Amino acid sequence: MFYGDNVQDTRKLFFSSWKKHRQKQPLLPLEKQIVDVIIAHPEYHQLLESGHAESEHTYFPEMGQTNPFLHMGLHLAIRDQIATNRPEGITAIYQKLIKKPMDMLAVEHLFMEYLVECLWQAQRNQSMPDELSYLRACQQLL
Repeated sequence: MFYGDNVQDTRKLFFSSWKKHRQKQPLLPLEKQIVDVIIAHPEYHQLLESGHAESEHTYFPEMGQTNPFLHMGLHLAIRDQIATNRPEGITAIYQKLIKKPMDMLAVEHLFMEYLVECLWQAQRNQSMPDELSYLRACQQLL
C-alpha cells in the first residue's frame, strides 16, 4: 500500500497530517502533499478534525457514498503522475488542460475518472494497469 500496510494506517496518516497542520507543526514532504489535498477539500475538514472516529468506516459506492480517503488518495496519485510524467505524456496533457479555463483540481477530477476505470479494469483482469489506455482516455480531454 502507498501509505502503510493497511487501510487504517493510510487513514491515520491523513488524520495525523491534518492535526499537525492545524497545530502549526512542521510537516514532512508527504504530509505537506496530503495537507494540500485536504485544504482543497473543505468538505472533509470536519471529518478529519473529528479524530479517528471514522478511520474504520466502510464506504459503499453502490449506495452513493464517496470514500473521502480514496478520493484524496487518488488526487495524490495523480499529482505524483504529473510530477514524474508517468505515464509518459500525462504532464503535457495536464499542462494543456490547465491553460484552458480549468483549475488544477478540476483537471485532477477529470483524470480521476479515467484512473479509477483503469485500476478497476486491472483488478478485474488481474493484470497491471494499462497505462496506454489511461493516457489515451486523458488525451480525449484535450
